[in-house]
Amino acid sequence: VGHRPAVAAPMTIRTSTAMLVFSAIPLVIQAASVQGASKLGFAASPMLSVGARRAISLGTSSNLWRLPVRARGPRMVATDADKADKKKEEKKEGVELNPDFTFNMEDIVSVCKRRGFIFQSSEIYNGFNGFYDYGPLGVELKNNIKKIWWRDMVHRREDMIGLDSSIIASPKIWKASGHVDGFSDPMVDCKVSKLRYRADQLFYGKVELEDGEEIGYISVMESGTMQEEADKAADKMKRKAKKQGALKPVQLFEVAEAPEDVLAKIPSPATGEPGSLTPPRAFNLMFQTQVGAMSDASSSAYLRPETAQGIFVNFKNAQQTSRAKVPFGIAQIGKAFRNEITPRNFIFRSREFEQMEIEYFIPPDDDAWPVFHKQWIDNCHDWLLSIGVKENLIDFDVHEKDKLAHYARACTDVAFKFPFGRSELLGVAARGNFDLTAHAEASGKKMEYNCEDTKRKYVPHVIEPSIGVDRLFLALVCSAYDEDVVAGEKRSVLRFHPAIAPVKVAILPLLKNKEPLVKKAREIYTKLQNRYNVVWDAAGAIGRRYRRMDEAGTPFCVTVDFDTLDDDTVTIRERDSTEQRRVKIDELYAFLSKEIDGFEREEASTASEHEEAPTTSGYEGASKSVEWQARPIKP
Repeated sequence: VGHRPAVAAPMTIRTSTAMLVFSAIPLVIQAASVQGASKLGFAASPMLSVGARRAISLGTSSNLWRLPVRARGPRMVATDADKADKKKEEKKEGVELNPDFTFNMEDIVSVCKRRGFIFQSSEIYNGFNGFYDYGPLGVELKNNIKKIWWRDMVHRREDMIGLDSSIIASPKIWKASGHVDGFSDPMVDCKVSKLRYRADQLFYGKVELEDGEEIGYISVMESGTMQEEADKAADKMKRKAKKQGALKPVQLFEVAEAPEDVLAKIPSPATGEPGSLTPPRAFNLMFQTQVGAMSDASSSAYLRPETAQGIFVNFKNAQQTSRAKVPFGIAQIGKAFRNEITPRNFIFRSREFEQMEIEYFIPPDDDAWPVFHKQWIDNCHDWLLSIGVKENLIDFDVHEKDKLAHYARACTDVAFKFPFGRSELLGVAARGNFDLTAHAEASGKKMEYNCEDTKRKYVPHVIEPSIGVDRLFLALVCSAYDEDVVAGEKRSVLRFHPAIAPVKVAILPLLKNKEPLVKKAREIYTKLQNRYNVVWDAAGAIGRRYRRMDEAGTPFCVTVDFDTLDDDTVTIRERDSTEQRRVKIDELYAFLSKEIDGFEREEASTASEHEEAPTTSGYEGASKSVEWQARPIKP
């Protein structure tokens, strides 16, 4: 793993999930209630901190969700004091937050760790850079993303079928697709610090006065504030050189494209010394492994760097067995692996990730692909809004022709404004027929489609909508994260759309030691379990339990109190507005079905005729998810 080959540190593909579960136990407990940990019998675990074991053994109502937790792995955050120091440092250095957010990535990473969304992989061994584990809430959110994508993109369309191809396949596939020879990133080394950088993510600029006098060169890493950083570095260089006069604006260029004479003047980001960077060279991103008992060139294989090729090589099988007619698409959700030189920005760029991809096969006519391409761009944009991605945080990037892959006819990205800067979230590419043609030539098998309507055979062209599950996960958390003040108390809240929220409903008996309350609450809890992921929380004051659910993104809390025993009503507390209302238990299920699923259950259609359930305040912009329909793809 990584860009430095080392015989002493090989990568091993996991053969069992059990050890991963055991290594994550301390993190899961810290992200769960003390009462739950006590029931699991972890009070004496030596893997827990002394304070955690004491809290569990004493059976107190204190909750480990509230503890600031520091992880030992890289980039996992941190305590409130650490965040305060970080913000002071940013203010001192003049680093500005993305103006679209009132928070930064430290806040996002912190809430993901604290609430059990994401843990650093192998954390008890000080972490493993570029890999992450999804905790109890994270796996629920991730599964909801995949489930809704599959529902909307496959089940609700007549022109889509599914596939699940293998992670390891014949290396001939990657040779034919061009990955063996060309799937690489440009890399440069710092000869002094021995650090390595992606040359297309390292930028340089010339520092010169208005009269043309050259002072030197600066370098900055790619980020949303790199222009500001470059301007400040240029001003600092001018002052250090004791030069007078105004500076020309610093124009930034990729180090990957720097001429040799200029490369000798560019300083390393690590040392600031000019001439310490090596010339860019290609670094292949595929993970290599061995298949079978022999360990030689004949047994070499690769972990797939994308899911698309598995679809292309199965085109004929899938099309013929499903009797699909062009235009039609094949969808796949699956893991992919890329040996990134510099994994960064939390889960945005990691070495193991999950993709949701569609290869949509269309006729080869020149006037066909622009229409299908535009339809898929609109479809994907609308779907992102429907699940809770904020509209003001996304826009489009149309790739210029000189930036396209050699086989692509067009490509448009949906970009998201993350706290660390604006970057690609989803891509829709017109790939032509390159992949099917390449595999037909390499395998000797025809990849033609026989169109019965037009009586012609052709190799279909392809429109490819592709999005990373992990990037979408991060975009949804950034869209949902908010901080506000309720009753004079500051709270952080995740305003997930109810359909995507990891936990839909929390059941809260007012008192945990009153058997009638607990029994009635358990009845509601058991019934809702048949439809939703619900949680039971009986520990602590009711206000504290509300806050816990707010930060976990739970849209509704149902409180069972003494009035419930008299009139069979419960209190529903809505996360975003914090409004509370009393409803009959019989009406509760219809209310939740409408708010979460977008439709009323038939058995409850006559209930609540005198009172219309109001629109919840937090997701008007995202309420399309229950009404979203795929735009029809017309031949």
